[in-house]
Amino acid sequence: MAKSGYSITTEGAVALGAATAKTILGVKSGATTANHGVDLKKFRVSFDGVTASAVPVVVEVCLCSFSANAPGTNSTALATPGIVQAYGRAPATGFTAAKNWTTEPTALTVIESFLLTPNGGVVFYDWPLGDTPDSALGEGFAIRCTAPATVNVRAGMLFERC
Repeated sequence: MAKSGYSITTEGAVALGAATAKTILGVKSGATTANHGVDLKKFRVSFDGVTASAVPVVVEVCLCSFSANAPGTNSTALATPGIVQAYGRAPATGFTAAKNWTTEPTALTVIESFLLTPNGGVVFYDWPLGDTPDSALGEGFAIRCTAPATVNVRAGMLFERC
């Protein structure tokens, strides 16, 4: 079956700190086109820290219902073009995406969690073929970070409709 793939990024640095969990990037399938979910194919996270002794950041990849604080509510909607079609046909999708939540979206369910050094740490992860997580209809995914010290983060996701 032919697929259509889409990409989002934080479009720049998002500031972390104060040991508070912060959702830095998220995507939701459209409310008016809730006949599909989001199939998360890849994600990447990187930090710009320069202190070798810095305590690692907790990075969490989460399923998210966005029952409160959907993309664009208590967050910054991605600038145009925001959601970029990476490949495939161009069907109407109704995806929304945002970055830098000031009030956490709900409900978040952690599906992957790991520690990553903020000292220039970077991770690129491609889910294995057949193992990609997908969301319920009208829901999506978010990346959340908890950093003990001030550091900036950049992130991206590649996803398909499912």
